[in-house]
Amino acid sequence: MRLIKPESYTGERAWDALDIERFDAATVRMHWTDQPYKWHVNDGPEVFVLLKGKLDMHVKDAAGEVSILPMEEGDVFHAQSGDAHVAHPQGAARVLVIETPGSV
Repeated sequence: MRLIKPESYTGERAWDALDIERFDAATVRMHWTDQPYKWHVNDGPEVFVLLKGKLDMHVKDAAGEVSILPMEEGDVFHAQSGDAHVAHPQGAARVLVIETPGSV
């Protein structure tokens, strides 16, 4: 798992790209929420972009230890298949989620 802060990435030239994930098939959806989701593990990778609002992404490592990753507008959270996580918005939030079809 990783949290990507857009302001921390700078390319060596214009339009350099940071490869995050490659999908064979994907859904791209924008979600609105003002409530936490539920702990879940996706059956494929997920790219989660906080478009508007603030939230805390709770993650569990392999030992079950929970960490909290504060997210601000523009931040990107990347989870691999098997990574346990749950988003807790601080008020209303709009989120872009790119994941394999049928993911929870």
